[in-house]
Amino acid sequence: MTSLLLDRHCTWDARQAGGPQRRPLALLWLLPLLLLLGLFSLAPLGWVLWHALWSPEGLTLARFESILASPFYRQAFGKSLWLASLSSLAGLLIAGVAAAALSRVTSRWRDAIIAFTNMSSNMAGVPLAFAFIVILGTNGAITLLARQWWGIELFDLYSMKGLLLLYIYFQLPLALLLLYPAFDNLQPQWQEAAALLGARPWQILRHITLPILAPALLGTFMLLFANAMGAYASAYALTLGNINLLTIRIASLVSGELFLEPELAAALCVLLLLILALVGWANQLLMGRFHYAAR
Repeated sequence: MTSLLLDRHCTWDARQAGGPQRRPLALLWLLPLLLLLGLFSLAPLGWVLWHALWSPEGLTLARFESILASPFYRQAFGKSLWLASLSSLAGLLIAGVAAAALSRVTSRWRDAIIAFTNMSSNMAGVPLAFAFIVILGTNGAITLLARQWWGIELFDLYSMKGLLLLYIYFQLPLALLLLYPAFDNLQPQWQEAAALLGARPWQILRHITLPILAPALLGTFMLLFANAMGAYASAYALTLGNINLLTIRIASLVSGELFLEPELAAALCVLLLLILALVGWANQLLMGRFHYAAR
């Protein structure tokens, strides 16, 4: 009798809340989102796959073979991977130190820094490249001050070193916003208990802090890597396409004034998607191992 009354009560609550009966209505409200997803994600992906694999003779892999056989395109892949890896690693290290320090300051300073970081994360693309040119360019403010006051010449901003600095800068706000919650969840009691048991600071870092933060660090690195691999506007605005990067090559094949090869650009996009998919798969695999080890 009691179970019957509970079942009726739960059923009445579900009806009052509109649970099962509102599912069709909820799906109806999701239709615009699904439509936008199909138009701007799935449809372009299908177009890219079709033009990368199809030729008048039928399905072909000739475009992929020509890309992999070309030293020019292999160089574009190498430079893009180099920039993405180093900028992601540097951004992760700097943001990790900043997140650790941020978790120890007062809430007023913390909220102000988070708000500023959130605002600065939206500054990317052409405005960011223009800011770097004004500050560190050939006639930039800091470049002129270093030349007049100390008689030294700074690095060339329009080279791979300057591009790496630009990439690290726009990686930092995103990395800090992603890492801060993980550092904020670290309990000081864990470190105090380990210290009372005789653990040294490096042992606490190795056996307590890093294992707890490993999933967040790994996930953040993967997101930063994908963010850097797909970056285009900042790199093009800074170098005007003079550095051979994968995204710049794709854009030149689609909108170039001399050579228009959208099929080859589609093949490059497919290879870029495969790299990002491999990175995502590795992230899920390692995250699964971390969760299994935590159990």
